[in-house]
Amino acid sequence: MSQPDRRQARQLADESLKRGDALGWFEELYAQADGDPTAIPWADLDVNPHLAEWLAREAPASHGRRALVVGCGLGDDAQELAARGFTVVAFDLSATAIDWCRRRFPDSSADFQVASVFELPPDWQTAFDLVVEIYTLQVLPPELRQKAAAAIADTVAPGGSLVVIARGREADEDPGSMPWPLLASELDLFTQTGLRLVRFENFFDNEEPPVRRFRALFVRDR
Repeated sequence: MSQPDRRQARQLADESLKRGDALGWFEELYAQADGDPTAIPWADLDVNPHLAEWLAREAPASHGRRALVVGCGLGDDAQELAARGFTVVAFDLSATAIDWCRRRFPDSSADFQVASVFELPPDWQTAFDLVVEIYTLQVLPPELRQKAAAAIADTVAPGGSLVVIARGREADEDPGSMPWPLLASELDLFTQTGLRLVRFENFFDNEEPPVRRFRALFVRDR
């Protein structure tokens, strides 16, 4: 699998950051795509393979359990969890993305909502048995990651789990450009609101050239 073209997304992100708006470019990107998923570099129109692998391996219980998908994009991960029996809430900052999700999956049981990770509904706090965060934290500038990670961690219910999947890098590797790969130490941000790291995986994917990925599982003890 070749890596997607991220030039347009990076240009929009750079322009947005220069305006002092770290988040505005998400809606711009989806709106400019005008229904063309190839214009969204992270839209594979399929469940994320590293999430699919985790779900197949772990087979988490789903009956009567609530799941939250952070930054759901075009909705494939949310739809996968709904198909597995979870009661799913999936949110994205972009209203265009959420409308796209609803049109792609008109019969889905997933509840697609427009929301910002920095202004989540109060009733989402400690409300979800499984929270899935894929590639969201790393598209935020470093100064916003701690607040975002805390907000995400706060949605995990007692006894619940958080799965985080990200591009990763070692400390001596180039920080690169958006989506900025994370250091393993940055995942410690999720433990600062009471979560406990259970498993950390550092591996290379099947892209060409291969990309380092992190997959981490956190839990909130009862």
